[in-house]
Amino acid sequence: MPASNTESLLSSALSKVKYRHPEQAKRDVLSSLHHYRGLIPKQDKFIFNDGIQRDLINIYGTIPVPYKGQNYNIPISLWLLDTHPYHAPICYVKPTADMQIKVSKHVDHSGKIYLPYLHEWSHPSSDLLGLIQICIVTFSEAPPVYSKPKDQQQPPAMPFPGYGYQPSTGYQPGYPPPQYPQYNNNTPGYPSPGYPPPYPPNGAGFPPQGNANYYTQAGTGGTDTTTSTGTVTQEHLKASILSAVEDKIKMRLREEVSAKHAETESLKHVGEELSGGRSRLMMMISKLKQETEELDRNIKILKEKEAEMSAIKDKLTESGEVNCDEAVTATAPIYKQLINAFAEESATEDAIYFLGEALRRGVIESEVFLKHVRNLSRKQFMLRATMLKCRQVACLGV
Repeated sequence: MPASNTESLLSSALSKVKYRHPEQAKRDVLSSLHHYRGLIPKQDKFIFNDGIQRDLINIYGTIPVPYKGQNYNIPISLWLLDTHPYHAPICYVKPTADMQIKVSKHVDHSGKIYLPYLHEWSHPSSDLLGLIQICIVTFSEAPPVYSKPKDQQQPPAMPFPGYGYQPSTGYQPGYPPPQYPQYNNNTPGYPSPGYPPPYPPNGAGFPPQGNANYYTQAGTGGTDTTTSTGTVTQEHLKASILSAVEDKIKMRLREEVSAKHAETESLKHVGEELSGGRSRLMMMISKLKQETEELDRNIKILKEKEAEMSAIKDKLTESGEVNCDEAVTATAPIYKQLINAFAEESATEDAIYFLGEALRRGVIESEVFLKHVRNLSRKQFMLRATMLKCRQVACLGV
């Protein structure tokens, strides 16, 4: 069905039913119908165990289920509660007239579907698309219906595909039913889920008879589970058991390969992280060695300087008092003249400073201050000119 028609049908159905979260329910339904075009939404009445009827959205039609290399269309019916998507829908398998329900731990004799996904339903991690996919996977391992025998007087035919299993009259569901919301007495609500609930009236939710190819036997060339007389032979049982064992072994091998692949990827990721950590560690060790070597060189230089200073100290101690003028000597006359000019210029600058302090405190008159400052300034100028000339002759930086 085209997407526009599906959306119009769903919008029309939602307008007739009061849902608590209509926009969320609409998005969830459209997402599932986009992937499975064999499903159709409509509004219909659902009858609960206590006889209460409620208008609900019913998603009915077929879903493709692969089995032994071929796809079969399994008819289902999904009823959405008015609290959808916060509570799990009620799901059924709806067999046609030429089909019969195969009772298993996932489907009871009335067609109601039991799955852990329904029991553990939790929004937003659970949705209709995931439910349908779980149904497809589950039904591909254990088909929920089989073809009725043509002659009802003969012994009942084995379910197709057959594993030598006859449906029992009583059924105990493999999973507890999902928890549905409770309502007060003022508003008609859903009763506690009982077992098994009745079908909606007039076959509501059943796909039209003229619709797709429903679940039938796969081809004419395959091995039948019964002979022309309707009896099961040892060859048929052996073929069915071998096929079941083969499917089980393949499934186990796929699971094992997937687990080993995931473990290998995890170990590969850990190995890459360890390799990166090893590279970083080698860089840190190399840097630490360089710093250690540099520190050893600095310690050696420090010890040499310390020994040199100790020798100079001992020498000074032995020589006694030293004249400050004789303590500093120059290697050339030009350097000695430069040192003397620098010392005199520094002394002149100090003299000018102290003359200014004396004038500020009133110790000397201004005339005396100006006279001495003029003489000292002239001398300072000559000293600085001498130092400049000495540095030029000695090729020192000016």
